[in-house]
Amino acid sequence: MSDHSNTEKAGVTYSRIKRKILSHVTLVRIFIVFLLIGILALVGFLAVKGTQALNIPIYFNTAYNFITAPVGRLASYSGRTNILVMGKSGDTRDGSDLTDTMMMVSVSLTNHDVKIISIPRDIWIPEIRAKINSAYYWGNQKTPGDGITFAKAITEEVVGVPIQYGAVIDFSGFKDIVDQLGGIQVNVENSFTDYYYPIAGKENDTCNGDPQLMCRYETVTFNAGPQTMDGNTALKFVRSRHALGVEGTDIAREARQQKVIDAIKNKLLDKKTYMNPQKDLAILKVILNSIQTDIGYPTAGILARLVYDARNSIGSYLIPQELMVTPPISKTYDMQSVIIPQLGSGKWGEIQNWVSGVLN
Repeated sequence: MSDHSNTEKAGVTYSRIKRKILSHVTLVRIFIVFLLIGILALVGFLAVKGTQALNIPIYFNTAYNFITAPVGRLASYSGRTNILVMGKSGDTRDGSDLTDTMMMVSVSLTNHDVKIISIPRDIWIPEIRAKINSAYYWGNQKTPGDGITFAKAITEEVVGVPIQYGAVIDFSGFKDIVDQLGGIQVNVENSFTDYYYPIAGKENDTCNGDPQLMCRYETVTFNAGPQTMDGNTALKFVRSRHALGVEGTDIAREARQQKVIDAIKNKLLDKKTYMNPQKDLAILKVILNSIQTDIGYPTAGILARLVYDARNSIGSYLIPQELMVTPPISKTYDMQSVIIPQLGSGKWGEIQNWVSGVLN
């Protein structure tokens, strides 16, 4: 095969990888919104209930840290605190504990900026003979509850900087947040229909021999104009991928996701929400059930404040194409399609230098 053909093939592969990664940038936005919702819910709950709250010292310290932002209490490296944010499906099918979304969120302690570096899920890790998206799973298999710690350690080898904290988001909690808010108001810009929206639990259904496997899908339709969405409807609105026309593109999907996130934020900042202690506590419980993390309450207060201060300076970065290759499928990689560094499997030097340049 000619060099031109190889280059063209690599470019197509990289474009596919890039689309997959950029389609999940919203995960970090959801994480940030969840973080802020959690802190604001605590603040609102305390403001109304005061000392009636359970474990008042922790709640008070969290709210106090959000207000004062004592950054010296954060674990950090070279003036930045790094968080590995991972997303999993939250359902019961095989592979539901694979973190198909992985990003390192780096928060500056002084410069009011947040830098998000996408970690391709198909990076091959020689030490575990598996893709990086299985590190969380294998960590839990080795020692139950150790998935985040193991995933951080593996990712540190790739990026070359310490990762202080980690969080795993279960997408099943997304719709629960919307329902606890009493629904959200969203203005649907374009009408669209998706005939292939996947039905949870039907991923492996043989559909009685139907070659098109149509029993695995449902049809969802949205009409243009403002409407109130419950959690299930909002989830379908943001996850739909196969609409005909302009709404079937990744760009349109990203725009819909942003609309829903803005709607959640607006509903949260309504006084009827944050001054309602029962609603605050219900929202907080959903967040706690949707996010597994090693970030404690008081630490979350500081991070939420830093993220809030940096809300206008959040940058997303993708590891450059020339630093990675997709090797031929072979027994070396257990017959899987994987990504390795340009210099060879396990040789992270160029990627680490690039990460350092982004952060510094």
